[in-house]
Parts: sequence; structure tokens; C-alpha cells
Amino acid sequence: MPERLEGARILIYSHDTFGLGHLRRCRAIAHSLVERFKGLSVLILSGSPIIGSFDFRARVDFVRIPGVIKLHDGEYKSLGLHIDLDQTMAMRAAIIRHTAEAFRPNVFLVDKEPLGLKSEVVPTLAMLKQMGSRLVLGLRDIMDEPTLLSREWEHKQVMPALETLYDDIWVYGLEAIADPLAGLACPPSVLRKLHYTGYIRRTLPRVQRPPERPFGEAPYLLVTVGGGGDGMAVIDWVLSAYEHDPAIPYPAVLVLGPFMTPARQREFHRRADALGRVRVLTFDSHLELMMANAAGIVAMGGYNTFCEILSFDRPALLVPRVAPRREQLLRATRATELGLTRVLDVEAGNDPALMARELRALPLRPRPSAHGAANMLRGLETIARLASPYLPARRRRAREAALG
Repeated sequence: MPERLEGARILIYSHDTFGLGHLRRCRAIAHSLVERFKGLSVLILSGSPIIGSFDFRARVDFVRIPGVIKLHDGEYKSLGLHIDLDQTMAMRAAIIRHTAEAFRPNVFLVDKEPLGLKSEVVPTLAMLKQMGSRLVLGLRDIMDEPTLLSREWEHKQVMPALETLYDDIWVYGLEAIADPLAGLACPPSVLRKLHYTGYIRRTLPRVQRPPERPFGEAPYLLVTVGGGGDGMAVIDWVLSAYEHDPAIPYPAVLVLGPFMTPARQREFHRRADALGRVRVLTFDSHLELMMANAAGIVAMGGYNTFCEILSFDRPALLVPRVAPRREQLLRATRATELGLTRVLDVEAGNDPALMARELRALPLRPRPSAHGAANMLRGLETIARLASPYLPARRRRAREAALG
């Protein structure tokens, strides 16, 4: 049953330099919290250029900060403005700080990047610490290969911030499956702040009219590569499989993602049109509906897609990227060990015959529920429980105290 709060506020920071994962995770958390707590307002700070393409529930809103994109070489550049990166970063930091100062959140939840992009959130963390806000870092189940993460965090001087600024660290996963800080030299004071929430369950969006199924009542495979900026190899491999074996019994829908280059999008559209049994979309803000209806899913193994595979109980084939982070590969490998998914190595040669065999077998493979997936999806309930003590007292309790 929803609980009613008095003017509670949560601010969520999502840096969003590449892909859709951070925004979609923060949006799912925000929607769950306002559904649980009536009277709660959640504001999302995001650099995503397509945040306006998503719908948001009542009492959830966003502030769009100037976009910055991470290039494949690891460097950054301004996304929409023709100004120096330093100027963009100064603008972002100022907007973040002024928004937090005006909004005065009870809880400030920072997604994945402890200091924010290029340390832009540090002044806001220090300010909110003085104001008494609860400062929380939210981490996905796997961050990166431990040696690489340790080197990155040492360079950024992350650990002192975890010791002195943050009050809690919420890990959106299960300790029995993965430890995002494994291999890092974490002091006991940081380890005591860790709370494993479980994975974040995804639900079907509320739409007035369900979209038409892409192939009528015929079952189909869904291929999704998130934002698409690094998913070209997966799309190419699947198309090659259909070109090699036109008799694959299941048609396919390929969702390229809004950040795939226009040239590659045109190429993939052309090849799909020649096949006839493959349809191509660039972006769908209600992709959950297509996932829930798919006979099987081919994806890269990002955190959000993995949660959706578990939530909608779909057989899945993961083809993870290995750069600039190995996070997807580690997650896909662990999920396959647990029987939840199957994994292929995109660097193994891209044999179209191999992919064709996998696509034929995919809908027949066991679903994640056969290996306990339902018990892994308690993240949203746990997040609400962890946040509750730091939100204003319920009106009923406050009234009772006044009468007493």
C-alpha cells in the first residue's frame, strides 16, 4: 500500500555520456519511488539528449544539463554546443549545484560515477552534506574488470569521497552473483556502507493503446543494442545470419538505437529490406512491450537489458562488448554460468552459420525463471526501504505526535 509523505524530495544525478542505461535505470527507480510514496517528488539531472523522448509519471521531472559524449578513445567532447569542453563542464557543474540548492533534496542519489563526470558533482556533494541531505551512491552489479576499475578510481581519487562524503552505497545486484568492488582496496568504513538491493525489476509501461505486433501473431526475435553507439557488430552478425540462412524460422526486429551512426543505420536498413523477414527500428521509448512479446532476445548484456530479460522471463543470447569496459562480458559470462542466458563472443570471428544456429535454438532454451530469476528482482522494494528513514515523517504520524 502506498505511504504518504510530507514534501519529501529525492534528487538523482545521471551523467549520461554514452547510451541509454543510466537514464533508464534512474527513471525506473524514480517511478517506483513515487508509486510507493505519495507526496514524494523526484527530480532527475541528466545529460541525455533524448531524455525528452521518454514519458515520466506525475511527481517525476528532469533537468537537462548540456550534453557531453564519450568517444571510443575515452575522451569527451561537447555534444550539442560548439564550445570548449571546459565551458560545457563549467555550465553543467553550475546547473547541478544551483538545482540542488533550490530543490533541497532529502536524498541525493548519484548513479554510477561517484564524483560525476570529470568531478562535476563534488561541489554539490559537499554543499548537500552541509545541508544534511543523505548522500547515496548507486552502483550496478558489475562496474568493470577489477584491475581497470582500481586504476581508474585511483586516478580520480574516488575512495576518499566514498569515505568522507557518501553515507550509503547501494549495489543494484546480489552479492552472491557479483561484487562491484571486488579486487579494490576498500577500507572497512566504505565496506560498511554497502547495501545489496537485488536487481531492478522492469514493468510494462502504461500506454493507452498497445502497439501492433510487428509480425501479427507470429513469434519474433528481438535484437536490441541499447543506445547503438557500440552495437554495430551485433547487428551486422545477426543480419549476416539471416543472409546466410534465409530459412531461420523466426523473423526478427532489430532496434539500432538513437546513437548509431546514420551511415550504418542506412546500411542495415538496406540489408534488412532485401531480406524481407527482418524489420529495423531506430528507437522505441516503450521497448519493454516488444521485449515482453518476443520469443527470444539478442542483446549486448548491459545492466538494464539484463534486468529486462529477467523481468520478462525471455530466453536470451548475449553478445557483450569488451571495450572500453569489460563489464558486459563479465555480466554475460556470469549469467551464463548461472543458466540465465547464453553468451557469444563478438570477437570470435562473427561466423554467420554459428549465429544462425543460435537464433534457431534461442526460443527453445530455458527461460531465466527456471534458474531462480524471480528471487533476484527485489531491487526496487529494497531501495524504497533504504530510502524511507531519510524522508520526512508521514502525515499521520506527525498528526499523532501533535495530538500526543
